[in-house]
Amino acid sequence: MAPPVLCSFYIFFFFLVVVRGSIPTTLDGPFEPVTKRFDSSLRQGSDDVPLSDPRLAKKVKSPFPEQISIAASFSPSSLWITWITGDAQMGSNVVPLDPSTVRSEVWYGLASGKYTYRQNGTAEVYSQLYPYEGLLNYTSGIIHHVRLDGLVPGKTYYYKCGDSSLNALSEEYIFQTLPAPGPNNYPSRVAVVGDLGLTYNSTTTIDHLTRNDPAMILFVGDLVYADQYVTTGGNGTSCFSCTFPDAPIRETYQPRWDGWGRFMEPITSKVPLMIIEGNHEIEPQIDGVKFQSYQSRFAVPAEESKSKSKFYYSFNAGGIHFIMLGAYIDYNRTGAQYSWLKEDLKGVDRKLTPWLVAAWHPPWYNSYSSHYQEFECMRLEMESLLYNYGVDIVFSGHVHAYERMNRVYNYSLDPCGPVYITVGDGGNIEKVDVEFADDPGKCPKPTDNKPEFGGVCHMNFSTGPAEGKFCWDRQPDWSAFRDSSFGHGILEVINSTYALWTWHRNQDAYVESTTGDQIYIVRQPDKCLVQPGQSPAPSPHNSPSSSAQGLDQSLAQPMKSTWLLIYLLGLFSSIVLAHGIN
Repeated sequence: MAPPVLCSFYIFFFFLVVVRGSIPTTLDGPFEPVTKRFDSSLRQGSDDVPLSDPRLAKKVKSPFPEQISIAASFSPSSLWITWITGDAQMGSNVVPLDPSTVRSEVWYGLASGKYTYRQNGTAEVYSQLYPYEGLLNYTSGIIHHVRLDGLVPGKTYYYKCGDSSLNALSEEYIFQTLPAPGPNNYPSRVAVVGDLGLTYNSTTTIDHLTRNDPAMILFVGDLVYADQYVTTGGNGTSCFSCTFPDAPIRETYQPRWDGWGRFMEPITSKVPLMIIEGNHEIEPQIDGVKFQSYQSRFAVPAEESKSKSKFYYSFNAGGIHFIMLGAYIDYNRTGAQYSWLKEDLKGVDRKLTPWLVAAWHPPWYNSYSSHYQEFECMRLEMESLLYNYGVDIVFSGHVHAYERMNRVYNYSLDPCGPVYITVGDGGNIEKVDVEFADDPGKCPKPTDNKPEFGGVCHMNFSTGPAEGKFCWDRQPDWSAFRDSSFGHGILEVINSTYALWTWHRNQDAYVESTTGDQIYIVRQPDKCLVQPGQSPAPSPHNSPSSSAQGLDQSLAQPMKSTWLLIYLLGLFSSIVLAHGIN
């Protein structure tokens, strides 16, 4: 028999030639753009699940905990646990509950039923108040946040939460801490989802996501869509301003948040949920107050990552450093968020966390008509900084469809640019986006798509096939693949240079070995990392002709790689035969 080490090499080469050969890598790109249009046999959207559905109903009596969720801290040795006790109130005159009446405790340990450690935390309530006649107000249950410290990375813990003095501890739950930073340590699977809502499509998305058994969920904004309702409840709408043109303010029906928290608890009670705000979390109310639900209901590692705001923060998950950015607060270079981002990037040790992944809600690169060029101002302020520090992948939502870009920087194909991916297709009530800006008659006007925060920086393209135009007349070169379907993504980082990205469509949920999109994202740190303080290297694709040349050269790359691997496999086989096989 061949020595074990040679068998290991054989398996490795088999993976390179057979498995890797069947899935493209970003080294094979840039790719010719591909579009999969909406399947007309499917419904473009579905209604919201009613609060009367058992999955959304309250299952415990007060003051027992419900809507339990966990979130990562900056380091895997720490973790947040959040839950709600008491009953929310709706009415004209609501009186907030007193958070001091219920303690915030977590009992936890490394064995079931043996809770060696106990930690206390804080509690709060929030209200959604409207100064308009006929609109109902809301005040939440008591929201508890407890941060556990001194945890061992990569270990399974058992926990209960609640108030032991009231004999009101929860049942036992389980979580596993994320791996410690290191070039060989990675979470098994990171689920990525956005614009979820709580429709029947949303439930399919979460069912599918749960079966893929993620170690963490990255949520790129627009969670619940409570602002698709008036305060009196009733049915949600896909277009609030169309259905309620006389509404004095963008109303919300806050009990939708409670239903969403109950529906998500089976997975959020055991898997860290890392969120960033979207436009549907703005939720304006009295005195110009905004984002109260988002800021109160979730714990994020803002303070731990030296951020002074829940709207932007960072954290580590094994060898990945995640940066979560806010698009609906100041992102200008003179602002606090930009200053924090610059310092956070400076502090990243790529030897410990080789992968740098960023996320925010609205995409910078988008070829759909919906939200086209909406956040150009944010891109112009921040893109060069992220490029200089070698951000590998950027996840966004907002557009209710899927799109993966070729590596791009400043609208030019660039082998060192990030891979931008839009996953705003979680299933919300606003339906899937099906129109592309390059379709005849579907190019938005420069006056369309005004952002809900920030300025308007719409522009015509200055180079390439769309030079002088606001829209391309075909799918842009930087758009590699787009598909108008609901779904979610899974990121599996294999080592310090290879990560497998898979997008799962909802219609494929019960079809074995079927994926909507799949590619290995490959880092090239020796080629692409720019020294801080230097200007970005000139893009090699600054003209239509050079873009075409890049595509032609990419076709030769897989051929060269395959022949090299075949040669190495043949050489290896000779070694095995020389040692003898019995």
